[in-house]
Amino acid sequence: MNTPHAPEVSARVRELHSQMTLPEKVAQLVGFWVDQGSEIVAPMQGEMAVSSRYEDATVHGIGHLTRVYGTRPVDPIERAGWLWAEQRRLVEQTRLGIPALVHEECLTGLAAWKAATFPTPLAWGASFDPGLVETMAASIGDTMHQLGIHQGLAPVLDVIRDPRWGRVDECISEDPYVVGDIGTAYVRGLQSEGVHATLKHFTGYSGSQAGRNHAPNHAGKREVADVFLPPFEMAVKQGHVRSVMNSYAEIDGVPMAASVELLTELLRDTWGFDGVVVADYFAVAFLQTMHRVAPTTSAAAELALAAGIDVELPSGDAYVELLAGDGEAAKRAEPFIDRAVLRVLAQKEELGLLDARFDAPPTAIEMDSPRHRAIALSLAEESIILLSNNGILPLASAPGTIALIGPNMDDSSALMGCYSFANHVLAHHPGTPYGFSVPTVADALRAQFPSSNVVTAAGCDVEGDDRFGFAEAIAATQAADVAVVAVGDRAGLFGRGTVGEGNDVATLNLPGVQRELVLELCATGTPVILIMLTGRPYALDWALDAQTMPAAVLQSFFPGEEGAAALAAIISGATAPSGRLPVSMPRAAGAQPYYYLHPVLGGNSEVTSADSNPVRPFGFGLTYTTFEHSDLEVPAIAATHETLEASVTVTNTGDRAGTDVVQLYTAQPYRSVTRPVAQLVAYERVNLEPGESVTVTFSVPPTRLAFSDKEYRRVVEPGPVEWWVGPSCEEKETTAELILSGAPYELTGDEALFSLATVSRTSVVVPG
Repeated sequence: MNTPHAPEVSARVRELHSQMTLPEKVAQLVGFWVDQGSEIVAPMQGEMAVSSRYEDATVHGIGHLTRVYGTRPVDPIERAGWLWAEQRRLVEQTRLGIPALVHEECLTGLAAWKAATFPTPLAWGASFDPGLVETMAASIGDTMHQLGIHQGLAPVLDVIRDPRWGRVDECISEDPYVVGDIGTAYVRGLQSEGVHATLKHFTGYSGSQAGRNHAPNHAGKREVADVFLPPFEMAVKQGHVRSVMNSYAEIDGVPMAASVELLTELLRDTWGFDGVVVADYFAVAFLQTMHRVAPTTSAAAELALAAGIDVELPSGDAYVELLAGDGEAAKRAEPFIDRAVLRVLAQKEELGLLDARFDAPPTAIEMDSPRHRAIALSLAEESIILLSNNGILPLASAPGTIALIGPNMDDSSALMGCYSFANHVLAHHPGTPYGFSVPTVADALRAQFPSSNVVTAAGCDVEGDDRFGFAEAIAATQAADVAVVAVGDRAGLFGRGTVGEGNDVATLNLPGVQRELVLELCATGTPVILIMLTGRPYALDWALDAQTMPAAVLQSFFPGEEGAAALAAIISGATAPSGRLPVSMPRAAGAQPYYYLHPVLGGNSEVTSADSNPVRPFGFGLTYTTFEHSDLEVPAIAATHETLEASVTVTNTGDRAGTDVVQLYTAQPYRSVTRPVAQLVAYERVNLEPGESVTVTFSVPPTRLAFSDKEYRRVVEPGPVEWWVGPSCEEKETTAELILSGAPYELTGDEALFSLATVSRTSVVVPG
């Protein structure tokens, strides 16, 4: 092993480190899962459980306390009292008196009992609103900070490559720019409240073979550089994130947990990341048990430390084994242990832990305040996508009779994602209440239409082939003026549910007999409004392109605790839909993997009979008004190194106010390597009154047009650039062309940052 460079730290940290014995050092590099039980909430948890007692594990102190609020339903105030007392014990009764860092999951809100549950990340992407996501993350961080939590295991920056993968609901988009932009906003929000964000999962995890969890990734070096890495680079360089978590992936045979090239040479030496790298749960031991690149857990620990994993989570399976060995392995690894300890101590110093006092635990805290709920409602409303509408929506007046049908109509768990506390943990504790209000879609529609006669019928379950309720559902629909049907997914883990971690699928058909139920209801002749409550996009050609189909289709990716209210408001017209697809809506599972960022050969052609075109493209979404995009202007010619300005006029041509997501795309034909037929370079949400126009100007840095050339240099190459703005990646409503001139422009250092486009607006017409 090469001798590592010591990180730059304060004199205080270096002095503290100089006093430490090897056991005290290793203690700072591991976590302890105080509440770990038989409930499976992490992969291979049952096989990897640590047997050491807490008192023994903390005799020299401890680096992390793992999910003290988020493993079981514990009262937050009571648990805070325990945590404050335990931190005092670590300060007063261990030799060096270093408190523990407390980490929790926080992807859809703090994953703890009674805490607010926000929309899932795929809904963040559908909102195309990084500002609101930043506000949401700040509200999550505020709650965590009050509870003595220092690090959150979010956001997920995996780029969607195959919706068959179960963890798609944790992801933001299939576009790296959208993932990086919105993910970085989350980082800024969480860290503004003094809680360190953790980027997951670095890197390539979502490119797994056939969409199977933990499967190998066969991506080439260019795909890794241009697709999987940019969101992480943005969050490191622009968001100044303080923590990164490795992925379980292996790319071209090299497990990420053992990759010096990516965890040290790229992340730290090239990008300048100076925070802490933590292991995904059991990932260090997986180097032996799953990847089989290490013969023992001690050897796995050596590999991980040398690669750059500073902290082993959730517990010290491998790092403690390294210490307990014959001494030679620990001696070899000690320079890497020292490097990691210095980083961990610097993080604790930055968080104020080295000076913290634990004499006043919180006695009251609002886990689900009115502010939380207002943010949750706004994000849910902005994320709901109208996929089709024959004019039935919005409902102009309250129907006489509404049939509320479907397995997701009256089940609040259907509104929440895999990493919500309700579906992640409470599923193991049947009968335990959520501790906060989550109205169902049926509840919200009854409240929205109080004068309507409402009849309900489940029709079927989410899973299985039992048609037990078809007859009742059909009869209720026949007797109604309109039917609202809620179908889709049930989030869970490792086979418990239809989507979520470990719930990968071979088909993108709706689970169970739900499709059959919807078609039977459409055949009655009663107008059907279909609500898709899902964690992935399903193949909906039968609902969007067929002769007999629903009158309207709303797609909602697990919209959280206020999701039902948001859906009811959109159906009634109190709110207009403004979500856009952050991922292509597939035509069939056989077309996967598919993504809009494909070269010419990645789409349909005359040499194949297979249709890979999505049934709805990336960026698509209808609303209750119409928008016109016109007069796109870009320079006729520009140098490869120049920042470019593109302006477009947006007009609300309908009769009600609405929100447009202005989408600026480019294509770069005839380059040294193949380029996508469409690439989003900028976007902006714009609210317009009827008849109002604005000119939106995007300032696009050259980095937005850069890619890896044949030598894997990040360059902007000369040649034509096609520009367009439209309601999706496929619709070129207003176009322009620019010629990039001069020599190829190679980006280096900080300039290579996957930069954001900036936006300005000029109001053109405001009706009197």
